[in-house]
Amino acid sequence: MDAGFLTTAIVVLLLLVDFVIRVIAIIVVPRNRKPTSATAWLLAIFLIPYIGVLFFLLIGSYKLPKARREKQDEINRFIIDSTEGIERVRRDHPWPPWLESVVELNRNLGAMPLVGGNRARLNGHYEESLAAMTAAIDEAKRYVHVEFYILTLDTTTRPFFEAMEAAVKRGVVVRVLLDHIASRRTPDYKATIERLTAMGATWHLMLPVQPFKGKYQRPDLRNHRKLLIVDGRVAFMGSQNVIDRSYNKKSNIKRGLKWKELIVRLEGPIVAGLNAIFITDWYSETDELLRRETEPITEEDLRNAENPDELDAQVVPSGPGFAGENNLRLFLALLYYAQERIVITSPYFVPDEAMLTAITTATQRGIAVELFVSEIGDQALVYHAQRSYYEALLRAGVRIWMYKAPYILHAKHFTIDDDVAVIGSSNMDMRSFLLNMEVSLMVRGRSFVEEMREVEDGYRRDSRELTLEEWMKQPLRSTVLDNLARLTSALQ
Repeated sequence: MDAGFLTTAIVVLLLLVDFVIRVIAIIVVPRNRKPTSATAWLLAIFLIPYIGVLFFLLIGSYKLPKARREKQDEINRFIIDSTEGIERVRRDHPWPPWLESVVELNRNLGAMPLVGGNRARLNGHYEESLAAMTAAIDEAKRYVHVEFYILTLDTTTRPFFEAMEAAVKRGVVVRVLLDHIASRRTPDYKATIERLTAMGATWHLMLPVQPFKGKYQRPDLRNHRKLLIVDGRVAFMGSQNVIDRSYNKKSNIKRGLKWKELIVRLEGPIVAGLNAIFITDWYSETDELLRRETEPITEEDLRNAENPDELDAQVVPSGPGFAGENNLRLFLALLYYAQERIVITSPYFVPDEAMLTAITTATQRGIAVELFVSEIGDQALVYHAQRSYYEALLRAGVRIWMYKAPYILHAKHFTIDDDVAVIGSSNMDMRSFLLNMEVSLMVRGRSFVEEMREVEDGYRRDSRELTLEEWMKQPLRSTVLDNLARLTSALQ
């Protein structure tokens, strides 16, 4: 066999393999996938076939392993059975006519009911919110449930860890969940794990990527939730992780970056709903179902639901363990139902086609729409992908407010008219819609919306408005970077 024939055979074989890859990709990739995502994957595979296929095999599936999905279905049935009939809310104050259908949507998607009789207090001061959570742990008598995307021991968070340790010494059960990959990337991960073990807390990693231990799923499927529940009586949730506001990264410290967050402290029957999220995640990681700490709704809770000063609230979990994109569907429903005003705050705003259409449709309906984002970014790819949407939003009439450097506006919430607000861990991007396990809280109550408006007014004072005229002066290189980042953001 001469060298020429061998070379020709190799070339023909490679061309044949390349052709087969493309044909199989056309059949496999678009199945049960959004057109934008399918197009992006096909583009990657067609332009760089072997590398594209390798990445698709590594991160192409956005579903959790089958066993985890079955656990989620099991816990959903448990939640529905145990919360049947507790949708006790006041209806003498007129509800928006559309709210009933949104509540039903959330119940069908995430199993959680709308419950009344709740009290909420917002906190947008980083150190103060950490101190408030620490104080709640100091008062624990039965249990402390800690679940954070990032949990790390550093100078700022040391009092939080000391409070957990003191609680253990008092005989309080302290259970801790922290996301494996996100927490492991922090400089103090080893010290954090050692401290949790030494204090006697029961801790587990969420979505661990440990193939040699039989624990593996798509590496960038992450649990992005931030929750603290104490004794079933008080809960905290929102955007803030337990870490110094610089995230202890040398690059952040050099740039002087500081994270701006928003946390809500909750009391009332909604705490049981947030605890159910923790119980779900604990069960997923440990196979232990904490039935004895599933808080029942009491008669006092139901009486409080009749108080006009109390709030109605509904927990909406989302993530790859659910069949649908629960958070996206909630956001879209509210965007289409809005009658007067929409104010969105999202650090990573990379909408899919449906959300972009909903927002631009809202402005065309005469709805005032505002978007708060950071003036600078901490993640280059997301930052540029986000910028690629500014022109379309500005032309549609959306007012974009850029929170001034060196702060990263990391809060995640939005308000609809004067009736409803949503706060939680979910960004408005395709990662949060598809890949991350998130938790959102829908609150109905004018007092809460008014408090949220005060937060938004504070953002506005510390922001500058981006105009279309200014945006159109962007250099060509920025536009190219933005558009390339936009393409890669669809690889979900």
